[in-house]
Amino acid sequence: MTSTDKPAAQIASEDWWRTDIIDMQPGVIRYRGYPIQELIAGGVGMAQMIWLMTRGELPTPAQGRLLDAVLMSAVDHGPQAPSIAIARMAATCGVGLNNAMASAVNVLGDVHGGAGEQAVQLYLDIAARIDAGATATDAAGAALDDFVAEHGKFISGFGHRFHPVDPRSAPLLALVDAAAARGEVSGRFAHIARTVEDVLAARKGGRRIPMNIDGATAVIYAELGFAPELARGLFCLSRSVGILAHAWEQTQQGGRNKGPIPRSFIPTYSGHAPRNVPTQE
Repeated sequence: MTSTDKPAAQIASEDWWRTDIIDMQPGVIRYRGYPIQELIAGGVGMAQMIWLMTRGELPTPAQGRLLDAVLMSAVDHGPQAPSIAIARMAATCGVGLNNAMASAVNVLGDVHGGAGEQAVQLYLDIAARIDAGATATDAAGAALDDFVAEHGKFISGFGHRFHPVDPRSAPLLALVDAAAARGEVSGRFAHIARTVEDVLAARKGGRRIPMNIDGATAVIYAELGFAPELARGLFCLSRSVGILAHAWEQTQQGGRNKGPIPRSFIPTYSGHAPRNVPTQE
């Protein structure tokens, strides 16, 4: 039956959801036009598939390698990360893995999980100021002033509460530098991020605040042309791997209704002193 032969109500129903992402009908699955059987046979990996689904085309091999590296680098940071702790606590409540994962992903917001998106926005702001004629240093300084006015004193992507130097940042930047040397990416955003480091150091009297994982991954997302909002979504995909692993591990370890601290410790009470309920008239 062609579209012209279909009743108007059927056409309206089929047009209720319109998508360029998938063509799915009995016996047929095509992603962005590519048959699933050819994607499987062609060895298309998960990172390449994520690119295809979000961007509409398959990445070049170089783009796929960078995206794969950035997704791999941020999968986990241990139970001190709220999302991981929540996954483990949820697992001890007797829920399934999907429930534990959903509980954890739901806390990946502006404070825990949003730094990569904010760092991409910062880099793009600096790039726009450079394009308008400012020097890299002046552009970074002005953008940082605006960032602090909007978000507060903590600069997303720089500094880390656990690591004096984040061990993940330098290897990621080295991949960008190598790709830039081969002409696979511009290298522009790596330069911008390093300029931010220099400006922050100058403002701190020479004390450097090194780029952290969020700042480094934001460099790659910006180099690859991902929108800031997608940077957060991609981080959620990446961190979901660690969330799944910890929820599964906790399920295997057992434990029941584990809270954020051992039950032998009682949270500090800071409320009213003990008092009696007044007599009711």
